[in-house]
Parts: sequence; structure tokens; C-alpha cells
Amino acid sequence: MGMDCSAVDMVNIVNFTQRMVKLAEYRKQLGAYLQDKMGVVAPNLSALIGDTVAARLISKAGSLTNLAKAPASTVQILGAEKALFRALKTKGNTPKYGLIYHSTFIGRADAKNKGRISRYLANKCSIATRIDSFADDPTSAYGEKLREQVEERLKFYETGAAPRKNIDVMEGVAKSLKKAQRDDMDLDDDDDDDGVKEEKTKSD
Repeated sequence: MGMDCSAVDMVNIVNFTQRMVKLAEYRKQLGAYLQDKMGVVAPNLSALIGDTVAARLISKAGSLTNLAKAPASTVQILGAEKALFRALKTKGNTPKYGLIYHSTFIGRADAKNKGRISRYLANKCSIATRIDSFADDPTSAYGEKLREQVEERLKFYETGAAPRKNIDVMEGVAKSLKKAQRDDMDLDDDDDDDGVKEEKTKSD
């Protein structure tokens, strides 16, 4: 069945497959590089919507600071400017989402709730971006909790289970971070005390 491959065809097939393997390896390297960079630049936004979508949002806005200054309504349709201007010109329906459509959340929502979840997700993205932009100590703790809130909102649309309030979640994260900071300080103090004791023992 089929036809025999000539030597020239086999050479081209081998070259093509080798190029595909190299491209796959290069893509994997780029993914690892992007993950490392986003973990430093915008850990909370990356934890919320993923490294790729977060990087696209920052690139579209021009910088992390510009994205942090933008309102949630702008973040929601960022990347869909052509559709927005076309809708305004023709007096049609404006787009409900832009780049954030590529996150996993909007695709999981029902058709009637896609606009609502995109608005909610854009709000959480704005919070995560502002924390990343203006916080002194980079951490992904807020982004992870914001992601949990979006998951709870999806369940709310499906089952009606009430999600937690945003202020309660943020206060919980702040308290846990303060507790972790105090624990680290206590460990440092213990290490200093042990060092002093060792020096006294050696001097004696």
C-alpha cells in the first residue's frame, strides 16, 4: 500500500523531523526561561493566569507598571482593540474579552457566563498586577489565592456555592506572610545565639 520512498525523500523526511525536534527543544527552553523571568517580574499574575498569558498582557500594555495603572475594564479587553473600535464604529456589540480569553478559566465557563467570568478575572488580574508592581518582596502567595477565588466563582456559577469575600482572602494571605516572616526572624535569632555559644566555648 502506498509507494516506495526514494533516497532523496528519506533525506528530506529526516531533515524535517530533526528540525521539528530542535524546534520542540527550543520551545521548551523558551518556556523555562519565561517561567523563571515571570517568577521574578510578576509572580502573582503568573500564578493567576499562567506565564504565557501574563507575559502577553505585560507586552501588550508596554510594561508591568502600565498594566498596573490600567483599570480592570481595560485589562479585560486588552488585545481586542480592533474588535472594540469596529463595534463602536458599527454600533455593534463590544468584545467581552481580549488576551485573557487564552486563560483556562473562560473556556471552562458556560456561554452565558463567559462575559461575567472574564470581568471577574480581569479584576483579579488588576489586583495581582498592582501587587507585583508595587510590593517590596516578590511572592506568588496572593496570585495563588486569587486563582482559588476564580475557581470558586466558577463553582458559584455552576452550583450556587457562595465564594469567599476578597477582603477575607487578602487578609488571610497577609497574616500568613507576616507569620512566616516572624518565623524566619526567630530562626535567624536562634542561629545567632548558637554562633555566640560556639564562640564562647572555643574561647573557654
